[in-house]
Amino acid sequence: MTRIGSMTGDIVASFFKKVFTEKYPYVPKTVTERARGEVAWDESKCTGCRMCVKDCPAEAIEVTVVDRVAKKYSFEYHRDRCVYCGQCIVSCKPGALSMPSDNWHLASTSRETFVVSQGQKANDLPSPAEATTQP
Repeated sequence: MTRIGSMTGDIVASFFKKVFTEKYPYVPKTVTERARGEVAWDESKCTGCRMCVKDCPAEAIEVTVVDRVAKKYSFEYHRDRCVYCGQCIVSCKPGALSMPSDNWHLASTSRETFVVSQGQKANDLPSPAEATTQP
């Protein structure tokens, strides 16, 4: 009985307070500059050292060296595995990775959109035999 009596004041006060509901999907929400968004990869800065792969606790990053001489790399990022800790950014000495705060809304209804592939693929490059036969 004492519980209901102690809550009565809160119940009456809540009738006169302004409603605190955000209209998020319809009204865009602003985020702080320090918010971590999706991992962005700059291919021109990447050296293929794979330190980001080694230090990622969620195994969300895959870097494949396609051609080290031509500096061609393949970058695959799994948004569904990422815990947005930022360890890959700290580990990347050349500064090829970043987490800009503008791309933070990552919800989707299909699983395929959670895998982001960038860079050169191994099957996109000509094989050494094809490269020598071309004039």
